[in-house]
Amino acid sequence: MEVQKNLIRLNQNFETKEEAIEFCGELLVSGGHVTAEYVPAMIQRNKDLSVYMGNFIAIPHGTDDAKKEVLKTGIAIVQVPRGVNFGTDNNPKVATVLFGIAGVGNEHLDLIQKISIFCADVDNVVKLADAQTVDEVAGYFAE
Repeated sequence: MEVQKNLIRLNQNFETKEEAIEFCGELLVSGGHVTAEYVPAMIQRNKDLSVYMGNFIAIPHGTDDAKKEVLKTGIAIVQVPRGVNFGTDNNPKVATVLFGIAGVGNEHLDLIQKISIFCADVDNVVKLADAQTVDEVAGYFAE
C-alpha cells in the first residue's frame, strides 16, 4: 500500500463527521486522485452506511456511483487526537485516525483490507494516533 506523505495530516480537529470526511476528500482532490464531485459522494456514503470501522478508525470513501470521479487510487491519512464522533450522542463512535480512500476499479477493496488488517491490532492505531511526524506515519505502511 503506497502512502504519499503529502496526503498525511497530523493534529487535525473537526466539529462534525461531515467536516472530517470533507477534509479527507479535499486531500484526495488536491493530490489528483479524484475530482471535486467525489467529495459529496463520500458524505453520502457515510449517510447510507457508516464509514466507522471500530478500533477508533473510519475509512471515508465514495459511493459506487462516484467511481467515475476516481482518477487514480489514493489514500489520505488524517490524525485527529481529540477524535471525531461518527456515531450519535447516545451511541458515540469516536475515530482518532481517518483513512480517506479512492480506488480505481476494485482497488478500494484492497485498500480497505490492508487498512483493516493493520488496524485490527489496536496497538497500531495507537501508534498512528500518537505519531509526531508525517515520516513516522508513512513508515508504518512502508514495512
